[in-house]
Amino acid sequence: MSLKEIYIQQKNVIWTIGFLVLGISAFFFLAPRTLTTSSNVSGRNLPIYCVETSEPKVALSFDAAWGNEDTKEILAILKKHDVHVTFFMTGGWVENYPEDVKTILAAGHDLGNHSENHKNMSQLSTEECKEEIMAVHNKVLELTGYEMFLFRPPYGDYDNDVITTTEACGYYPVQWDVDSLDWKDYGCDSIVKTVCEHKHLGNGSIILCHNGATYTADALDAMITGLKKQGYEIVPVSELIIRENYHMNAEGRQIAD
Repeated sequence: MSLKEIYIQQKNVIWTIGFLVLGISAFFFLAPRTLTTSSNVSGRNLPIYCVETSEPKVALSFDAAWGNEDTKEILAILKKHDVHVTFFMTGGWVENYPEDVKTILAAGHDLGNHSENHKNMSQLSTEECKEEIMAVHNKVLELTGYEMFLFRPPYGDYDNDVITTTEACGYYPVQWDVDSLDWKDYGCDSIVKTVCEHKHLGNGSIILCHNGATYTADALDAMITGLKKQGYEIVPVSELIIRENYHMNAEGRQIAD
């Protein structure tokens, strides 16, 4: 082999390595933001239902998919008690009530993602799931500049692919272990009792409410008072969850490694 042939061969090898390096770099810098988690338990990918903690903290959350008649009152009660919570919003709600979205964020509450169209996520393809998440994500980002990272699937419906897709979009999938049942319209006393006497209520619980349910605003003051009397500090989901180095147990409890 001549010196010229050796030079050409070496040059080709260098170019090949260069392209490989560029390709790997592009993958890491241009790929969707992802989370390093251990959400798989015995073959099932689980969302966060609650959090393992020795601190008497619970997270209060509101799903916002319809109506805003009571939002102002809810925010006033939360301010009165100096409590911050998480609002999981659909794309339609963001479009219909953009000023409420900005007011919620300005008041120090979490903005959470509740999908674009409130569909059963497990019935969608991976690409459709991604679109449902990222459509409302981009709306909120454009409206407020805020990068949401908490996702609650509508109806609590998910499968392994939904959780994997959620995490691939840079989101923590969040469920609940205490359902206020406010959506059943049983009345104020029922909501307060259901939450404050719930069998799963404990350190690290995530409480589900709906800002558009008939009696939620009327029950909120007594609910917060009842939780505080039991010694609980109420925090938004973002302050309760473990952001990295964690795993899940079979009940969906997030546990630090």
